[in-house]
Order: sequence, then structure tokens, then C-alpha cells
Amino acid sequence: MTRNTIMTAIGGLSVALLVAAAAGTFRLFSYLGAFFILASFAAAAIERDAREFDLAPYTGLIGGLGALFLVGLTGIWLTWSPGTTEFTYLLGLPIPTFFYVLFLWALPLAGAIYYSVIFDRIGGDAVVEAIMTDAREAQSEGSFPLVPRRVDSEPERSERGEPTDD
Repeated sequence: MTRNTIMTAIGGLSVALLVAAAAGTFRLFSYLGAFFILASFAAAAIERDAREFDLAPYTGLIGGLGALFLVGLTGIWLTWSPGTTEFTYLLGLPIPTFFYVLFLWALPLAGAIYYSVIFDRIGGDAVVEAIMTDAREAQSEGSFPLVPRRVDSEPERSERGEPTDD
């Protein structure tokens, strides 16, 4: 997939979210919202230049987050309806709230903490240095607006505003 295709899909999801909200189909809205979040995370994996969409390093992260969202939202919508006044409790929380807290907050947060703890092993100095080297090479090869140009030689006397010998 190219960048334009991915961004078009995210735009389509945005329109679908607006239509679902206007129609009052909140179950569909919640699933579309979860998919929108996942698509936005996945879009962050787009490589620079004209490379194709590369999700390889993020496949497990996006897949795991998608599975948690799917289980959490399905659990909420199967155990709750707007007219419900009595709930069954689990660990002091109504079961729909338990699904919400566990699958949409606690487990994704635990995953983020786990990732930050193991980052030293997967993003050590050698990896960071390789990324910085690639970034420096890409910047040195490109021409960027609003960046002063480098001058290799000293300007001529006439360019400095000094009188010439002519």
C-alpha cells in the first residue's frame, strides 16, 4: 500500500465514524473507532521517501493492540445494554466496566510499560546510532526549504561590497 492509499483509508474511516455517530449506531462506532486508532498507529510506520508501507517491526504491537480492543469491546457490548440496571460484579466492578478497565486500559498500558523496559535490548546505542547515521545521510543529500545554503569558498571582493581593481 502506498501512503496515499493508507491516508485515504484513514479518511474513509473518519467519514464512517461520523456517519455511525450521526446514525446512533454506537456499537459500530466503537469498533470503527478502535480500527481508526489501529490504522493511525500503523500509519506511523510509513517509511520516508517513496518506500512502501512497512509494518514489519510493528506487526506484533498492532496485532496485540487490535486483539485487546476486539476482546474488550466485544466483552463490553455482550455484557451491557443501555437499559441494564443490575449488574454482575467481578473484582468489585460491573463486568462491562471490568472489560473496559482490563482490555482497553490496563493491558495496553502494561504492554507499553513492558516495551519501555525492554527497549534497551531492542533499541540500544548501536541501533540508535545506525538510525541517526541514516538520518544524517538523508538530510545531507536533500535540499530543504528555509535552510541556509553552504558556501564552500570565500566570496569575490565585489560580492562583499568592496571596490574591485577594474
